[in-house]
Amino acid sequence: MTEHSLPLTVENAPEPTIDWSVGMGYRQLKAATILVSLCLSVVSLHLISWGYIIVWGITSIFCLRALKLVMAKVAQPPLLIPPQTYPFISMAIAAKNEAAVIADLIESLCSLDYPIDRYEVWAIDDNSTDRTPEILDNFAQQYPQLQVLHRTERDTGGKSGALNQVLSMMQGEIIGVFDADAQVTPDFLHYVLAYFQTDTVGAVQLRKAIVNSDTNFLTRGQRAEMALDAYLQQQRTGSGGIGELRGNGQFVRRTALDSCDGWNEETITDDLDLTIRLHLTGWDIGLMPYPPVGEEGVTTFKALWHQRNRWAEGGFQRYLDYWGIITSNRMGTKKTLDTISFLLIQYLLPPAGIPDFLMAFWLKHPPLLLPMTASLGVALPLWGIWVGLQRSYRQADRTVSISTLLSQTAIGSLFILHWLIVMPLAIARMALFPKRLKWVKTLRQADL
Repeated sequence: MTEHSLPLTVENAPEPTIDWSVGMGYRQLKAATILVSLCLSVVSLHLISWGYIIVWGITSIFCLRALKLVMAKVAQPPLLIPPQTYPFISMAIAAKNEAAVIADLIESLCSLDYPIDRYEVWAIDDNSTDRTPEILDNFAQQYPQLQVLHRTERDTGGKSGALNQVLSMMQGEIIGVFDADAQVTPDFLHYVLAYFQTDTVGAVQLRKAIVNSDTNFLTRGQRAEMALDAYLQQQRTGSGGIGELRGNGQFVRRTALDSCDGWNEETITDDLDLTIRLHLTGWDIGLMPYPPVGEEGVTTFKALWHQRNRWAEGGFQRYLDYWGIITSNRMGTKKTLDTISFLLIQYLLPPAGIPDFLMAFWLKHPPLLLPMTASLGVALPLWGIWVGLQRSYRQADRTVSISTLLSQTAIGSLFILHWLIVMPLAIARMALFPKRLKWVKTLRQADL
């Protein structure tokens, strides 16, 4: 790499050699098989005399992996070497009935500290029924770098379909994606470019920050949860594992998108699905801790329930779709083990707790999975929230008292317990009912 270049069009970029359709069928049957197998395995462990020994052995292995994760050294954010010619960047906003918030983001993205002739903004109106189309058309007359695409009810594929539809019209070497309520700083693109100086980086995810975090318990919990997510992402990539995309505030090389055949239109979480595709095609994903992308946290239990069920289904669905390719070790040993470890901890441990509790109650002895749940489902998140919050305040150059950190960590630890309910129910629903793909709008505070 020369001083005045950025490796944005990588000559040896991986070719789209994977048939992504292989393995995508029979999701309901796969989910049912996994759920039944999980329950039978837990029941069997309770009925055999050496069940505790097996569980303690598995727990020890995972605790060693967790310790390695905690001890991983996190790389410092890269510094940008100013290029002679700035790369062209395209940014997309997928909007459906977002009249309450879309104007602020349009104005922010069209007023960035970046050469105006080197970026464009595409606002995708996905058949909105409120004033979103009118607002976007008015802004398009005001800002020359703003392009608007109106989709109709005949257009399919949800958010992924909208992004694929506009991709062919974009000029950018780097493609950014934002939700309509995103909040960014004027100079954030310069920080993003620094990560793409490494030619193995196919995508960058901005750390997510909850802008209405002081509204109620739910938003305070989401602030802590986002700190935990950033901590885990940094530690996972630091230990050789995978980084993940989170939808809002993600940037992807066009060459990386091409190697993945674009976004998957048969998923309800385009970001989580693309995460696996990128790693399977040889790319890395970096987390940019500062400046973060701001977004609204949901403020009602109903909105939280719908949002988390979608995340749970989409997150688990990608393992059903790509399990054969994942286990072929195409990503490399470290990434494969990391991916499988988080499948077991994040998605399979919560539903396994239900038959474990029922068998323990029936046989009148302690739950077998209690040590694993306590160490991996409680202790690790507790530590991650604490350190993640510290990092977020340090990156924002803010001081915070120990009592505040303790309070926010406690709230976050209570908040994330909802996954113990959401995850088993979501997987059970996937096993019992076919999923109807639908782009569901997240309610903003202005909508309430």
